[in-house]
Amino acid sequence: MYGSYSQFPIKLIKFVSLLKFFVSLNDDVAADCLLWRNKKISSSVLTAATILWVLFEWLNYNFLTLLCFALVLGMLVQFLWTNASGLLNSDRKPSRAPYFVVPEDFFVNIATMVGAEVNRGLRFLQDIARGGNLKQFLIVVVSLWAGAVIGSWCNFLTVMYIGFVAAHTLPVLYEKYEDEVDNFVYKVLHQMQHNYRKVDAGFLGKIPKGKFNGNKYE
Repeated sequence: MYGSYSQFPIKLIKFVSLLKFFVSLNDDVAADCLLWRNKKISSSVLTAATILWVLFEWLNYNFLTLLCFALVLGMLVQFLWTNASGLLNSDRKPSRAPYFVVPEDFFVNIATMVGAEVNRGLRFLQDIARGGNLKQFLIVVVSLWAGAVIGSWCNFLTVMYIGFVAAHTLPVLYEKYEDEVDNFVYKVLHQMQHNYRKVDAGFLGKIPKGKFNGNKYE
């Protein structure tokens, strides 16, 4: 009954280590940023995310307003760069400000990654819905309901910001306090497993475990 659930503590404890290993293999810049090996990059990224969150959440700016301000600022910088260089160096041609170009692959990679994760989540939900296991179905429904309640407390941007901050703090904290975190997680998950057994014995155990196909009528 608890075969897959008993492996949950091990999976959770190894998750951050797997994250660090995966990131370090695929993108050294991302690994340095998440694990704070390059403090300037990490602090700059986290500061930029915090500024954006404050602008959108606390100061109630919208995306179009910030986009227009950013474009105006960029044009102003290029205008001053080009004209000021001509005034300071009258004997030479004014230097041209460099063009800012976003690589096309940048958007393609983001769309591909997001699409793959969305399809994976939809496939998981549909497998649960079509599997006929009423217990798993109810657990997923309750989990989604809990997510909806949490979403009523804060908006999507705040949830994304919390996840972003967690991604920049949990890996480095785990790397520094790995033994302490392992012991704490084992204790917490052991208590969760004990509580789950009580719920399963009292309520979930009464739910039919076979596939729910319904009755056929002629």
